[in-house]
Amino acid sequence: MTTMHEGLPLSRSTTVGSIRIHGIEAGVQQLDGGAMFGVVPKPLWERRIPADPRNRIPLALPCLLVEAPNALLLIDTSAGNKDDDKFGDIYGISNRGEPTRLEDGIRDAGFDPSDIDIVLSTHLHFDHAGGNTWRDHNGEIRPAFPDARYVVQRGELEFAHSQNERIRASYLLENFDPVTEADLWDLVEGEAQITEGVRVLPTPGHTPYHQSVLVQSDGDTACYLADVCPTSAHLPLPWIMGYDLEPLVTLESKRSLWRRAYEEDWLLVFEHDPRVPWGRLDPDTHRTQLREE
Repeated sequence: MTTMHEGLPLSRSTTVGSIRIHGIEAGVQQLDGGAMFGVVPKPLWERRIPADPRNRIPLALPCLLVEAPNALLLIDTSAGNKDDDKFGDIYGISNRGEPTRLEDGIRDAGFDPSDIDIVLSTHLHFDHAGGNTWRDHNGEIRPAFPDARYVVQRGELEFAHSQNERIRASYLLENFDPVTEADLWDLVEGEAQITEGVRVLPTPGHTPYHQSVLVQSDGDTACYLADVCPTSAHLPLPWIMGYDLEPLVTLESKRSLWRRAYEEDWLLVFEHDPRVPWGRLDPDTHRTQLREE
């Protein structure tokens, strides 16, 4: 069977000022289109991303590898290798590789997974943090990047452990508890500098402690949006996922981001778009479309 990612490159690269970044094509998933677009009617969203017979739309799982001046930094880690076939079928996940497509993509960009210095999680949902850990050949689950430091918002890690009925299907403890047990976390609170050229910016709404990531160099800025705006189809302010816990907060996070992105001509990097890895806001479309790069 042909999977969606078979026609996509393992990695795509560009520069932000003097910093080189690599979009790592770490797999694909398929999620319900209605859930992905919330209150937006299907006749509108299906024009942008058509659904399959199960009402699922194709979504990419790209992570971002950043060659910062003082560290090699990986933003998000896709879904990992710990889930069974039933889980993979429900969420339409395809990311097999050695051990997953994420590691294959890192090698394709010219690095080895052991070169990673910092693993930065935008939030801890399974399709963003599943590759933080991996199941080895003996069935043990352990950190996938044992020589790296892991970074996330302190509130996000605490919230992930609340395990209430609304969130526990998205927060799987095996994706982050082994990191805690190995004492690899560097927890941050609010906006923070992670390393030279890389800052995290709270963009709550999808989760209360969701963060986006700014890569900045020589007057240029790229923003890895994560789930505040998962695809380019979600650029209009009210196009917000049904998965978001606080959609009105997401609305204000997007409004603030788009204002800065427009004024400062940011490169916007999408985490789930199956076609568009990045682009800049087009001033002629009231900030609802991109001029692609």
